[in-house]
Amino acid sequence: MQHNFDIYRQAITGLNPNITDEEWDYFQSGLTVQTFKPREFYIEAGKKTHQLGFLISGLIRVYFINHLGEDITISFVKENEYATDYTSLITQTPSKYNFQCLEPGIIISQPYAHIQKGYDRYIGFERYGRLIAEEVLKMQQKRIESFQFDNAEQRYLNFIKQNPDLFNRISLTHLSSYLGIERPSLSRIRKKIVGL
Repeated sequence: MQHNFDIYRQAITGLNPNITDEEWDYFQSGLTVQTFKPREFYIEAGKKTHQLGFLISGLIRVYFINHLGEDITISFVKENEYATDYTSLITQTPSKYNFQCLEPGIIISQPYAHIQKGYDRYIGFERYGRLIAEEVLKMQQKRIESFQFDNAEQRYLNFIKQNPDLFNRISLTHLSSYLGIERPSLSRIRKKIVGL
């Protein structure tokens, strides 16, 4: 368990190098470690999010069911990334998304109430919270812009470039949903690129 906390502390220090030992001791006092099997949910649509999650190992698919009953993948969370519906967390409203494990996973969770108390007690905590929010915002903005400015082939190439380790860990169905490309079209793009 301590090894998992050490990995998390490195991630926090990467975001906020000035975190003190006292701040970390408070932070660690609220942490829990959970293990998940494939297909288990960390967050379920329709339920409120009360925790900020950090994925130590495994892979999570984030998706929603649209008005036609279709399963739409909006992101993948891999090792050393945050797993949370930030809007649901800060507004305490039900999540619109499912966070489902694709692989066995280990997640460190921090209750939002504990984080808020940390904001009141430590200046470094406020900075940490802002930096996490910025990371989440950057990821969301990148996805929005990819649909606005890139064609299907470019979205696929960008995904491979940015996530070389994920390519063999996710199904073509999930990838085509995430990229907003019909599966047959994705297969054609892949064949074309391999043939170049």
